[in-house]
Amino acid sequence: MGNENKSIHEFDLNLICELHAGMERQGPGSPEMTIKALSFLDNLNKFSRVADLGCGTGGQTMVLAQNITGNITGVDFSPGFINTFNDNAKKLNLQERVNGIVGSMESLSFQKEGFDLIWSEGAIASIGFEKGLNYWKDFLKTDGYIAVTYESWFTDERPVEIEKWWVDNVPEISTIGHNISIMQKAGYSLVAAFTLPEKCWTDNYFIPREAAGKALLKKYAGNKTVEAFIANMKHEAELYSKYKQYYGYVFYIGKKI
Repeated sequence: MGNENKSIHEFDLNLICELHAGMERQGPGSPEMTIKALSFLDNLNKFSRVADLGCGTGGQTMVLAQNITGNITGVDFSPGFINTFNDNAKKLNLQERVNGIVGSMESLSFQKEGFDLIWSEGAIASIGFEKGLNYWKDFLKTDGYIAVTYESWFTDERPVEIEKWWVDNVPEISTIGHNISIMQKAGYSLVAAFTLPEKCWTDNYFIPREAAGKALLKKYAGNKTVEAFIANMKHEAELYSKYKQYYGYVFYIGKKI
């Protein structure tokens, strides 16, 4: 079995964090798509409280903060990401209302029903789509919003190679229709669901990640673990170019009933 068949979970988290630390985004997305998702929400004001779960270094959080007036708390397990997050908030002069804290999206320390909006781009798969929607709902006010991006199938059938790769990496991956029904069962009304365009993957994620990977290979020259990890990342990008008509990230926006 070649290294390219490993699932992401077999690699060291520190390595994953190091690769992504210098990147503006730690997953597919774009400022335009963040703003588009925000356009479906109303009733947000300067008193609104927002949590961005699995915020990474805050690429999308800073876009949020520049387009709404409320207070935003970013949560991520990586202290390195959170340091960069808080530096970025300071650079943009947003530190009065944007703050990153180290924590787990699976055991939040906030008061129940305290948030008007919970945001999460590219991170809900690590807790599980259904589990995340159900658990996070407790922290939303009634009529509060949730907005998440999540890997989804575009078709009911797909080639075995890509099916296997995604099921290994995101065991719960499903179709858009099924995910919408999960959201509704979890107690949200569907506000919107839309697909992220291809350049969110290529220009905004794979291309910068490839550059970060080359730097990592240079830094750890000859390190077999790092080589296997970068090969795995390269394989993921190759699979995307081959099978992108079958899957992608979808923004799911719901309102707590």
